[in-house]
Amino acid sequence: QVQLVESGGGLVQAGGSLRLSCAASGRTFSNYALGWFRQAPGKEREFVAAISWSGGSTVYSDSVKGRFTISRDNAKNTVYLQMNSLKPEDTAVYSCAARPFVLSGSNHDYAYWGQGTQVTVSS
Repeated sequence: QVQLVESGGGLVQAGGSLRLSCAASGRTFSNYALGWFRQAPGKEREFVAAISWSGGSTVYSDSVKGRFTISRDNAKNTVYLQMNSLKPEDTAVYSCAARPFVLSGSNHDYAYWGQGTQVTVSS
């Protein structure tokens, strides 16, 4: 089992920045790829970004590429999502998820999920 707890969400104006954190406990953190997903009210859960177990590979959705950066610190068992140039359409509940080793952009591939943190971007 891997337990995931997100933090860092909040209210920010358009053009601003936030950094989300996801702290993991349980199994060996460095054995897991981590992903960030988001879900806005009335919409399907959407892939945002993912990072491999080593941090050597990352992938982003087209909607956030160039604005968001995913990173991880295996010594702190934490994955981060730096979000810059935020837009109102980025408003959603952001959740992190874990799966063994290989990153994926599909939420169906992730077995472990956090509860999520709300991000609200005002115009």
